[in-house]
Amino acid sequence: MSHTYEFSVRTAVVTGAAKGIGRAIASALGQAGARVLAWDRLPVDLAGIESLAVDLTDHKQIESAVVTTTARFPTLDILVNCAGHLGPLAPLERLSHDEQAQVIAVNFVGTIEVCRHLLPLLRRSAHGRIVNLGSLAGKEGLRWLPVYSAASGGVIAFTKALAKEVTGTSIRVNCIAPGPIETDMILNLGRETVDAMIAASPLKRLGRAEEVAGLALWLCSDAAAFNHGAVFDMSGGRANY
Repeated sequence: MSHTYEFSVRTAVVTGAAKGIGRAIASALGQAGARVLAWDRLPVDLAGIESLAVDLTDHKQIESAVVTTTARFPTLDILVNCAGHLGPLAPLERLSHDEQAQVIAVNFVGTIEVCRHLLPLLRRSAHGRIVNLGSLAGKEGLRWLPVYSAASGGVIAFTKALAKEVTGTSIRVNCIAPGPIETDMILNLGRETVDAMIAASPLKRLGRAEEVAGLALWLCSDAAAFNHGAVFDMSGGRANY
């Protein structure tokens, strides 16, 4: 069964929109009528979607993107933080300082910085929505992904804290914590690792980016007005709590 949403009067920023989950969410918001500005360090080739080249590890680029976004959007209604970097699948002692720093900078610090800079625009909206993409790793911790797990856990805690901070405004802040989704980030781990992920799933498959997008759109809609500071698993039943 398909579900439709009406976002024709909404404006949205989606980070990490060039590929994977971010691309699916940006596309779905655009198809639902929203005016979408995609932020990514890679080109975003989605019909009808405006884009900015932004490296979230560079605060100067974030500041410049905020200036451009503010010039284009007098009000921002929706912010979806999807930019993610898995890093190497390896024991902690094999990770270099730069590899650790990159994972934390993209997944955790990038999410915080984008929220910090765009909150003033969101406060102007009568329908503010922030959806942060964390990970099942942030709830349970995954072997050989210790830094990614920690960064994802940070996104979850940040979401809950920010929700409390903006209580009393129109802004609703929630988090999606996907398990393995069929994106390049997961498929690039190799067939053996992917097969193990599928075997560990009660549904015996990877999730689809479009399924995550469906949950994100619901969280951005009026139907989710009472959801605030929540974390939504999308793990096919794999989550333990």
